Amino acid sequence: MAMAAKSLDRKELTGPALRTFFNIAEAWDLSEVEQMRLLGLDSRSTFHNWKRGDVAALSKDALERISYVMGIYKGLQILVPKTADEWVRKPNRASLFGGKPAIDRMASGNVADLYVVRQYIDGQRG
Repeated sequence: MAMAAKSLDRKELTGPALRTFFNIAEAWDLSEVEQMRLLGLDSRSTFHNWKRGDVAALSKDALERISYVMGIYKGLQILVPKTADEWVRKPNRASLFGGKPAIDRMASGNVADLYVVRQYIDGQRG
């Protein structure tokens, strides 16, 4: 029973999560490759299916990744509302980024890097 409830939750979250992700990707002006890396995808055809909403339920991993992206987005809107969308592309002197833009770290393909950036943003907010 618990298993069925979990997959139902993922099904219900899939559409809104993907729509939100693609809206953020547009706001951040992310390339297709950057979007695929954030989502943890290797397959361009899977990516295009997802973009069309042609997916029954996202994996737990994909939902976790989108959740981090949403948290980063929301945190930036609070922290630097005027430049939030540009922030991901600007070189960053924080040791976490080593002078590179945050998107370089975020689009490494590793979910852990999304987590670290999210923690950094939350830490900046206090």
